[in-house]
Amino acid sequence: MAVERVAYGGWQNCYKVSNGFAELIATADVGPRLIRFGFVGGENEFAEIPEQLGLTGGDVRRNYGGHRLWHAPEVKERTYYPDNEPVQVEVLSDFSLKLVPPLEKTTGIQKSILVEMSPDSAYVKVTHFLTNRNLWAIELAPWALTMMAKGGRAIVPMPPYIPHPEKVLPACPLVLWHYTDMSDPRWYWGKRYIVLRQDPNATLPQKIGIGNLHGWVAYVNGDRAFIKRYKHVENATYPDFGSSTELFTNAITVEVETLGPMTKLEPNETVAHVEHWFLFKGVEVGESEDEIAESLEPLVQKTKEICGK
Repeated sequence: MAVERVAYGGWQNCYKVSNGFAELIATADVGPRLIRFGFVGGENEFAEIPEQLGLTGGDVRRNYGGHRLWHAPEVKERTYYPDNEPVQVEVLSDFSLKLVPPLEKTTGIQKSILVEMSPDSAYVKVTHFLTNRNLWAIELAPWALTMMAKGGRAIVPMPPYIPHPEKVLPACPLVLWHYTDMSDPRWYWGKRYIVLRQDPNATLPQKIGIGNLHGWVAYVNGDRAFIKRYKHVENATYPDFGSSTELFTNAITVEVETLGPMTKLEPNETVAHVEHWFLFKGVEVGESEDEIAESLEPLVQKTKEICGK
């Protein structure tokens, strides 16, 4: 197989990475956006915003759908820089490419994304880079956001349960936003997992952050399970009161987000944030925590063995 230039969603310049089993499509007319990820011939596991597909140019920020790279903490004037311009694409091998958008003129931050797909499985390593092109140091954190398709469930593991008084110190931060409603039926607050269900009929947004010690988060949709892994650095300072994983939902999507630690970047320094994506099919994940554990934990262990995290 080889990286192929294709049209997708109204954009004429996109790049498809495929091993014949799974495929990923990145936009080059805008972005970068990793706009599709799924099994060959199967559904897109990522959300798409139909009215924004194929659009280019302008100063209006668009979500488009798919996966994107931001920098935290969230500040509209900096974080919401519109990525509507053409992207430079470097094909590195039959299964890898690098995407480099123009320098953000108002922030001085240079983004880039490196995509490396396994030649024989639905596994992709995605490395996100932020480079400071200013003449002064800046403090930020890389922030990788994936908009998942409607109708699924995001699942985040809780810290290991240790009974009182065996352990009396706190385990991790759980962070709320002003619009977080913990009584919303889309949430499930369990002993081992937090679950957020996407509901196309629920219009009010919800969001939480968590210091995710396990370094993985899953999204289950139909008989497919998408698992992303990353490195949670213990004792590091994370944005949003210590969040390394964040979940956001509205009527369109659940965003499965991971963040790196806060970093002081000197001029021309670069920080990287790595995610490992895995996609499985033929997975039946029930509703109870025991059923979730029985289905997901063997897959999580498999992903750990593959990427060594």
